[in-house]
Amino acid sequence: MSKNSVLKGVFLVGLGATSYGMLATFVKLAYADKGATGLPFTPAEVISAQFILGIFAILLINLLQKTKKKNHVVKATATNIKHLMLAGTSTGLTSIFYYLAVKYIPVSIGIVLLMQTVWMGVVLEMILEKKIPSKTKIIAVIIVFIGTILATNILQSTVEIDWRGIVLGLLAAASFTTTMFTANRVAVEISSAQRSLYMLLGGAVIVLFFALATQNTPFNYDIFFKWGIILALFGTVIPPMLMNAGFPLTGIGLGSIVSALELPVSVMMAFIILNEKVIPFQWLGIVLIIFAIIIMNANFKFLKK
Repeated sequence: MSKNSVLKGVFLVGLGATSYGMLATFVKLAYADKGATGLPFTPAEVISAQFILGIFAILLINLLQKTKKKNHVVKATATNIKHLMLAGTSTGLTSIFYYLAVKYIPVSIGIVLLMQTVWMGVVLEMILEKKIPSKTKIIAVIIVFIGTILATNILQSTVEIDWRGIVLGLLAAASFTTTMFTANRVAVEISSAQRSLYMLLGGAVIVLFFALATQNTPFNYDIFFKWGIILALFGTVIPPMLMNAGFPLTGIGLGSIVSALELPVSVMMAFIILNEKVIPFQWLGIVLIIFAIIIMNANFKFLKK
């Protein structure tokens, strides 16, 4: 693979990760906003708008691809659709848990909790593949734990962190870990646009049940026009498309390292736009988590001995 192709992949994955990093800040801004009813937008409204508009956008992309490639597009089978929709339920759960988490805790802490996918992925891999993690992965997990303690400011914080946000953030990480494991293993023979569509449809089923169970006021349709488009673009359209295009060019190792940009971007957005306080110890924790991701995916010879 040429150097230019790798650089292109790095750019695409980096841009996708940056888009994901901006998402939580937009969610917080949506919660602080009001529609025509005069009531703040609810999590059910925010998540529903993102998924519905995201599905329409991905559907349009599929139609454009089908028109362009005509009969050259590999169609999804009924089995593919069933498996992808089932895998997509974890996508819906991730959004629900994460968006609820940032309602109770700062975005800068919420994203750190979401990044616990690093060690959760190691544990899930150990369970499914029934093998002991390598020394590199064990070291990375230890670094993630240390980084998380610093990044969440648990030791020095004078403000009690809402336990609901912590639990929901960890549940979001668990769901996201499942999404990452299934996304690259289910129906890989069909186009990324088709896979994204059916996974979104699976996630939308979960979101629909969540909205019906939690929405106690009349649905505020202003969310579609005020925040829905932004949330759909940065949450369900741009990142998956860019990452699906970039990962084959970078490879999983380099792609995973570049995708860690999501963490500092999310914290920086919260710091600049939401005026969230981020102390030096928290930045140190963030750097440690990123370093853990790097050593987990890079080939350091001294760790192989």
